[in-house]
Amino acid sequence: MSILRLKFSPIFGLGPAGLIALGMALAATPLCRSQATPPAPTATPAQPADQTSPDDGGPTGDNGVIALPKKKDVPADTPPPAPSAPKIVNPEGVSNFSLKIDVPEVTVDVGVLMEKTHMFLPGLKPTNFRVYEDGVAQKVTGFKRVEAPITALMICEFASPRNINSYSGYMLIRDMRNASFAFAQQLRPQDYVALMTFDMRTQIQLDFTQNKQLLEQAIDSLRVPGFSETNVFDALYEGLDRLERIEGRKYIILIASGIDTFSKLTLDKILKKVKASQDITIFTISTGGFTRAVRGDSITQLQADNEMRTFASITGGESYFPRFPGELGDDFGQINSNIRSKYELVYRPTNSKMDGTYRKLRVELVDDEGQPLRIQDEKHKPLKYDIIARDGYKAKQEVE
Repeated sequence: MSILRLKFSPIFGLGPAGLIALGMALAATPLCRSQATPPAPTATPAQPADQTSPDDGGPTGDNGVIALPKKKDVPADTPPPAPSAPKIVNPEGVSNFSLKIDVPEVTVDVGVLMEKTHMFLPGLKPTNFRVYEDGVAQKVTGFKRVEAPITALMICEFASPRNINSYSGYMLIRDMRNASFAFAQQLRPQDYVALMTFDMRTQIQLDFTQNKQLLEQAIDSLRVPGFSETNVFDALYEGLDRLERIEGRKYIILIASGIDTFSKLTLDKILKKVKASQDITIFTISTGGFTRAVRGDSITQLQADNEMRTFASITGGESYFPRFPGELGDDFGQINSNIRSKYELVYRPTNSKMDGTYRKLRVELVDDEGQPLRIQDEKHKPLKYDIIARDGYKAKQEVE
């Protein structure tokens, strides 16, 4: 039997006990190293290196995360910007100028009323109308039937009798009040109306309003007149002047005896003013009819009637001469029918000169064959009708 004998040589001066101790230390080293090593951390963003301040001062580096602005997404197909407008330079010594062309238009309101019943005649066509300006036929370019709210100024004679015991003088005031109340009853909620009275001078009793109750209260307050003069020319001139500042179609309801006693204006001057008025129609209601029927008409009263008719006819209105209060309802009913129901014709005049001259107008009704229009009743009897339109207008004056 052989025996294995181990011979320990001294290494670095260690004996057998030292070698055993060294072997145990080497065996324990990996375990200690494994326990001392921490677990691997999860992946984190890289941190920038810390930059320390230089010893000699100066700017330092940024510490921490730097936030960069996000770029806007620009689509690839974005169109390029539009080119700028070319700049035009006038030749030397030439300034800018503008060109304005004024093509005038004339609007004519035409009422067609049956002569016997004074009723409006409906159903007419544009081809039934012919308009003549200074005898020259005009081409109608616009046509429609209008029935709209009205804007009216009541001008009422309110003067004291020249003789305090004159019964006829107070009858004029009574007739004026009755006629005014009758007109107020015909108004509609959308209508505008104002009240002006006159004797020696004019006075605005009520400005334009849609309140019919206020108008009736203003009429009822007309009880004690002032002067005995009746300056109808001056009052009508002032009324026309006030209405010319209002746009659109306007109407004057003149309720008076028509006798002018002390006006500053002459008849020629007031007629010139009436002819020059634009879009204003005058209706006249005469007072004192019953007294005149009993006592007869004087030359002065007949002249006043003629002037009242002239004021109305020039502007396409009508005149009424009632004798009894019961006639007023029918008279104002006809006025309302005339005002609210009309044919509106528009044309461009062949005479386009803006010379401020007065142009005469004439309107005719024709049938499809160009002959004068004839109207018959159920028994084929001819019926007469009246064409209500202003007899002319004043052309605009060219401004130099």
